[in-house]
Amino acid sequence: MDYTISAVSQLSDHLRSLRKARGLTQAELGALLGVKQARVADIERDPSVVSVDQLHKFLAILGVQLVLRDTGSTWTQPTATPVPKGPNKGAW
Repeated sequence: MDYTISAVSQLSDHLRSLRKARGLTQAELGALLGVKQARVADIERDPSVVSVDQLHKFLAILGVQLVLRDTGSTWTQPTATPVPKGPNKGAW
């Protein structure tokens, strides 16, 4: 099954669910990764703290792959909203 991740916060739920589906505790997964249980808890809580290498190992242990799919769209940086200036804050 494929899981589309649009935000890092979504990854947290998926990592936890996959670990539990494999019947692994955080401590058991940590032992397989070579890290402490607390590190697995940190990764599951905030996946932005993990390196790509460690994420790859984490996923491999869980038997899943990281797949990059070209959607054909391009990302553009949102434009900043102008901040009003002047004494009445209504003048731009």
